[in-house]
Amino acid sequence: MIMKRTLLVLFFIAALSLSTRSKGRVPEDQPELFGQGTIIQIGVVVKDIEKASAAYADLLGVATPKWSWTDTEDKAHTQFRGKPSSARAKLAFIELKNITLELIEPGRNPSTWREFLDTKGEGVHHIAFDIKGMDDKTALLAKKGMPLLQKGDYEGGRYAYIDGAAKLGLILELLENF
Repeated sequence: MIMKRTLLVLFFIAALSLSTRSKGRVPEDQPELFGQGTIIQIGVVVKDIEKASAAYADLLGVATPKWSWTDTEDKAHTQFRGKPSSARAKLAFIELKNITLELIEPGRNPSTWREFLDTKGEGVHHIAFDIKGMDDKTALLAKKGMPLLQKGDYEGGRYAYIDGAAKLGLILELLENF
């Protein structure tokens, strides 16, 4: 089952990498459109980060990545569904030529990762965009019927998970680096 999901994720990654090479860009004089971001990451929720990291590394022919915990609430200022949250997760990153594969093992506290694992099981949780103007982008997407699920800070930037499930079939992550 893990191998089947792994192959589906890799197919998804390949398809996205082709789409990110498109020359079509949104004109900067149309700020009401979202298209300025670049897809930089696929996030996959897993039950066991060590097993998943080893399986993906073996399949992709890369070194098994080390994992680390996300920051604590006092550093990350995490909010889940509009309320402060002590959400944490173990993260491992596999840097590929054209995109990063992020493996996420959720902690026990409420979070978009825990909710996903509990309701859907392991699988592709999000695609992530490198953006500028986090507040403008989250407001724009909310107006388009895609509300904010979770947000927080990390060293050097901040993130927001947007609920695009009803319109797009998946969660979007916005990453803004300073």
